[in-house]
Amino acid sequence: MTIEVGSILEGVVTGITNFGAFVELPGGVTGLVHISEVADAYVKDVRDYLKDQDRVKVKVISVDPKGKIGLSIKQANPTARRQERRVPQVSFEDRLAKFLKDSDERQQDIRRSTDAKRGGRGGGRN
Repeated sequence: MTIEVGSILEGVVTGITNFGAFVELPGGVTGLVHISEVADAYVKDVRDYLKDQDRVKVKVISVDPKGKIGLSIKQANPTARRQERRVPQVSFEDRLAKFLKDSDERQQDIRRSTDAKRGGRGGGRN
């Protein structure tokens, strides 16, 4: 069986390391799911998500000329990706406008506080 980039296959976890998990694909070939491709959330320990002999769905993301196969579990689940996109995205301009407004309000609060301690603006000492 030829392994092509972009294909989604089912395999069995055969080994877990600190940097990822090895998955045996149909045809007896083995690929690596890097720790960054295990889940959408931050993965500190692969063993929190996978264990030996787990059946997993993986997407082939790279095939090295030397025969190394890069796999992804998080990219193999298109429904989870679609659900992520449903979350309303706030544009950079909106976030910047909110930041500027909040910053301006904080500056005004600081000025009021400082002016009250000094006795007001422009008041010189005699």
